[in-house]
Amino acid sequence: MPVTKTAKRALRGSKRKESVNKIRMSRLEISIKSAKKTKSKKNIENAISLVDRAAKEKTIHKNKAGRIKSRLAKLQALSKKVK
Repeated sequence: MPVTKTAKRALRGSKRKESVNKIRMSRLEISIKSAKKTKSKKNIENAISLVDRAAKEKTIHKNKAGRIKSRLAKLQALSKKVK
């Protein structure tokens, strides 16, 4: 447990950030799963938007965001070829 006043404050802040990041990550994962399952343009664009926001707010690394977006774009391209 933290002893100093600043360490206690930092612990409170990190708990708040953890809860926000958990919510953001769960929404992102659900969105990616639905985009992979349905392969509809709307779901893929929604997932890409969430990925961009998560990278902007540093919940995920920018390279991971790029990798996820690339995979989603491939899905979208494949779904156009099939139809």
